[in-house]
Amino acid sequence: MKRALTVLLLVVMAAGFCFAGGGQEAGGDNTPITMMQNKPEIDAALQAYGKIWTAASGTPITIKSVGGSTGADLGQQLRSDYAAGEMPDIFIIAGVEDYKEWESVILDLSSEAWVDKTSVAFKQNGKVYGFPVAVEGWGMAYNADVLAKAGVNPASLTTLGAYKAAFAKIDSMKAELGLDSVVSMAASADMGWVTAHHNFNSLLSNGLPYGDLSVVNDLLAGKVDAKRLSDYAEWVELLFTYADKTILTTGNYDSQVGAFATGKAAFLHQGNWTDPNMAAANATFDMAFAPHGSMSTPTDGIFVAAPSFYVINKDSKNIEAAKQFLNDLVFTDAGNNYMVNEAGMIPAYSNVTLNPAGKLSKSVQEWAAAGKVFSWSQYYFTGDFRDQTLAPIYNQFANGSIDRAQFVSYMTEAFEGLK
Repeated sequence: MKRALTVLLLVVMAAGFCFAGGGQEAGGDNTPITMMQNKPEIDAALQAYGKIWTAASGTPITIKSVGGSTGADLGQQLRSDYAAGEMPDIFIIAGVEDYKEWESVILDLSSEAWVDKTSVAFKQNGKVYGFPVAVEGWGMAYNADVLAKAGVNPASLTTLGAYKAAFAKIDSMKAELGLDSVVSMAASADMGWVTAHHNFNSLLSNGLPYGDLSVVNDLLAGKVDAKRLSDYAEWVELLFTYADKTILTTGNYDSQVGAFATGKAAFLHQGNWTDPNMAAANATFDMAFAPHGSMSTPTDGIFVAAPSFYVINKDSKNIEAAKQFLNDLVFTDAGNNYMVNEAGMIPAYSNVTLNPAGKLSKSVQEWAAAGKVFSWSQYYFTGDFRDQTLAPIYNQFANGSIDRAQFVSYMTEAFEGLK
């Protein structure tokens, strides 16, 4: 566990290596390559970089962003493209379950130059298959100016009880604080990645040593810790109770993030990937992350990891150009600038000396440097289980069609069905 945490912190702090410039020569025949990724919030920056890379390499690249506010599902789109014989040359996997689904078409990247510059590449059986897109983190993003006016110390927000008291106090002051809601949270049918991916991870990893899979393994075996699940259900109910009901039940990514960016919500249930949205909205207030308060016992940390990985289709007609695209992200000034300055990401590569300007990214780096981080464990569960089984349960809870006791019951049944 200690080694996993150590290598993660080394990546996040990005120290110790000299900057390398210049890309590799394209080895293909300049056949156009295609890329599919799941972060619409960086689509504009990535499309712009794609044009820069095309001009420098001579290889055209077409980039398609699927997920988030687009209402589409990456897994479904990939399956459709595979069936049509139109798999992209580069695509995204989130973890081991995605890898298992696409193992037959994923290229071994162990010999690539960037492998030595990261400690969080996706590996299976001693081989490297996935290029880490970034290092990301999330807790409860908060508007520090609003909390100061309300007399709430964010350092105190480490337990369920502390959040209950803070939310109630801020809610009573909404008018004078200029708020529409305490929390900006989305749980619509299209936002299951917020509930059944990110929020779900609170149940799996909060308060545990980095890399601890004890709760994950128990749930995969159909064993449920009733006390932990009960506390977690209270946490979910608390967020839903103090959220703007329109955003909660029908809102998309833009409306959820926008409410916080414009100062209309004191807290946001999202991660540092929202930094570009904050900049676009000219959100000048101070902001940072507090822990998730999903337990009655203190949990002083946030969730930090590599969120996803680019993989290469081994049946691509231009594998060398696809490899070059990934290497150029790491080893060229333009690639580094895109990742850090344009997309606002925390780079996963030790040779990249740039640091993101976003306040939430800086907060992630501070939590990581302090060693106060918890794992991302949601991807040990299949996408179908998260999206088709769990997400509708959260959605029903948000809509008020089930209560907390029923939420616990439905979740328990879902996990017991994994036996």
